[in-house]
Amino acid sequence: MSGPDVSVVICVYTEDRWEDILAAVSSVRAQSRPARETLLVVDHNQALLDRLTKEFGVPGENGAGEHGPGGNGPGGNGPGENGPVENRSGGNRPGGGGSGAEGPGGDRRRGPGSGAVRVLANAGPRGLSAGRNTGIAASHGEVIAFLDDDAVAERDWLRRFADAYADPRVLAVGGRTEPVWASGRRPAWFPEEFDWVVGCTYRGLPPGRVRVRNVLGGNASFRRTAFEAAGGFATGIGRDGDRRPLGGEETELCIRLGLARPDAVLLIDDRAVIHHRVPAARERFGYFRARTWAEGLSKALVARSVGAGRGLASERRYTTRVLPAGVARGLRDVLLARPGGAGRAGAIVAGVLMAAGGYLVGSVRARRNGTTFAVTPVEGASDG
Repeated sequence: MSGPDVSVVICVYTEDRWEDILAAVSSVRAQSRPARETLLVVDHNQALLDRLTKEFGVPGENGAGEHGPGGNGPGGNGPGENGPVENRSGGNRPGGGGSGAEGPGGDRRRGPGSGAVRVLANAGPRGLSAGRNTGIAASHGEVIAFLDDDAVAERDWLRRFADAYADPRVLAVGGRTEPVWASGRRPAWFPEEFDWVVGCTYRGLPPGRVRVRNVLGGNASFRRTAFEAAGGFATGIGRDGDRRPLGGEETELCIRLGLARPDAVLLIDDRAVIHHRVPAARERFGYFRARTWAEGLSKALVARSVGAGRGLASERRYTTRVLPAGVARGLRDVLLARPGGAGRAGAIVAGVLMAAGGYLVGSVRARRNGTTFAVTPVEGASDG
């Protein structure tokens, strides 16, 4: 098999997502291009660590579980790229194969065409950035891909990533993330331009395989040499479990990577698709408001790290071109008596105001208190 070996890192933090975690692992095992390994990094939750270790292997000396490879053939026991996946909670999850339960194809822990599943404890401070850094350091692949713990990947997800790395200048590749709404459909008021609020690809991103400033962290991959050049994800930026929904850690890393390697190429390929579950609580305007405010706080930290010019370049285009067009579409829908138009236009305006307010507050705090994040080198695991 040509192309780089790919390790997949899934950061997890709560037993409430148990079925989602199993579905995510199953989707990795059903890839048409098998992963070298899947690493589940548990964020300071001993009960979850113990449960996953029991599910996927016997504890090792470092407290992690590891289960041996289940073969080198492609695929799994689930349907193809666009077929539905049934998870053990009884619902349908779109994406690549596997059900998460024992069934045709044998033991869930030894899925056909999959590498080892390893369970690790986050070796750094609590939060998503340190969890990802733990996975990077423990992985063996030339490329490290990241998948959210409440998402499933379509069957060709890793193949699309690997194909892009044929160009040695490419150091990062992201994909397209589609929302799976708990209610079964998008809320009428929720604008597609703000799908990043729920961790998904938003309207305004260019289609196809295109060069970008930064990839989106829940559906992304990096060549190992990217971390050798720029360091790992900055701790102090990004999510910490269910606390305030901050973000921006992948943006800061990608900009830092561009500074360290000006020749680096970062891509998004919209054929590398995952499907991300959006719980009912995140379909509400209260979460929308909190997340846009938190994004402003995060962008203030990013700008503090890499400078406002670089940190906000893409956001300026988004704010001056994409969002006004979204407001215009909403008002047009009002005139055409289409449902939700006024709500979408209003949500866009509210989202901009909340993000701007968060940015101003975050900037003042950063100047007053100094930066509260740190970038540390990430040493990769030895091959073998």
